[in-house]
Amino acid sequence: MRLEHPVRDLSLADWEGALRINLTGQFLCAREAIRRFTEQAQAATGASGNGRSAAGTSAGKILCIAAVHDRPGWAGQGSDAVSKGGALRLVQSLAEELAPYRIRVNAICPGAIRTGTGRPSWATPEAEAALLESIPLGRLGIIEDVGRAAVWLVSDESDYITGATLYVDGGMSLATGARGGRLA
Repeated sequence: MRLEHPVRDLSLADWEGALRINLTGQFLCAREAIRRFTEQAQAATGASGNGRSAAGTSAGKILCIAAVHDRPGWAGQGSDAVSKGGALRLVQSLAEELAPYRIRVNAICPGAIRTGTGRPSWATPEAEAALLESIPLGRLGIIEDVGRAAVWLVSDESDYITGATLYVDGGMSLATGARGGRLA
């Protein structure tokens, strides 16, 4: 599946593939988690209870992964941006729907993280220097940056957070021009 080309050249198969992976995949995983969490909550509180309590830990936690591409517009990334933006709207809808059951739903939007998928963005010293111009912190992220954020969002330390999106991007989503005004 090719994601980086103008919409005029984007095939329906590529468009649908991006939606299937980035949005439908998260919907299916969330739906299964919701079923299991609500079954567990009903078993713990009785069939008539909604699992609500004044304080305490969540009955379940759902964490979706989107990307910094949800804002602002990214030329050549239409299907990716739309599908990941849709995932964030799903997170907000689910967070409100599931709050009465103490099921928390949040999202992480990684920016430029040193992984295999993003390698062309820093494959050469020139490409990496250009990419770093779009990151106010001046460095690429590493997988552990995203991992630590994920662990915190699903921990009891963040028990009062739901419907939130945490950008783990070194400031890339700010698009302030702080380091040259270019987006990757």
